Amino acid sequence: MKKDGSGEELPLGSADRGLWRLMLKLPALRGRLQILSAKTSTLASLCEAYEDACVMLQRLRATPIAAASPMLQEYETICLEIETEVIEYCIEHRRNVPE
Repeated sequence: MKKDGSGEELPLGSADRGLWRLMLKLPALRGRLQILSAKTSTLASLCEAYEDACVMLQRLRATPIAAASPMLQEYETICLEIETEVIEYCIEHRRNVPE
């Protein structure tokens, strides 16, 4: 949770939740993810998309697999593609992040 000017905690947005998920999934990039997400809206958008896709994937996994199988595979692929985009983004912008 973030704090507002009065010190009260505000709920995290989907971009923040997506960032946390990506930091758990990609521990070698945690520091870069934190720095780059604060600097660019591109990475924040990817984090938000990742959160949305992960939430949908969790919902699909909670339903009977036979009925949701094609969509389940589609959302697994979407999550993997977003993870790949995030890795590529971090590599392309590594000069913007101190080691």
